Amino acid sequence: MDPAKKRKIRLVVALSAAVLLASALVYTSFSASTEAREPSDLIASGSGDTYDLTGKVVPGTVQRSDESLRFDIADRDGSDALPVTYTGTVPDPFRDGREVIVTGKLTDGVFVAEHDSLITKCPSKFQEEAEKDPEHVIIEE
Repeated sequence: MDPAKKRKIRLVVALSAAVLLASALVYTSFSASTEAREPSDLIASGSGDTYDLTGKVVPGTVQRSDESLRFDIADRDGSDALPVTYTGTVPDPFRDGREVIVTGKLTDGVFVAEHDSLITKCPSKFQEEAEKDPEHVIIEE
């Protein structure tokens, strides 16, 4: 076989393998992700599947014990609070009114979070300005 033809065949095979691997990686990345749901979504569905729950910590509901943390999460608009039990590391920025994401299952009306799954969202530095003047657009250069 001609060496030039051999090189072309190797190139085609290598590029095909690279495209297949890249496609598999993209497929795996998107199929493994889950959409975060708010408490009102979980209350309506009532399913026992594992979800990422997002919302704001309801002020005055945080109860700490030696083994666990109990608090309520409400939708971003403050409605439909859902009790959460959590074990594991608690991020430093965790507090009343802060947006959080936690992974777990809804069991008997209580969201039971997986160990070490609590993530605290950082508030936007422009959030207060946006709430005061929604028409004002900030463009950073």
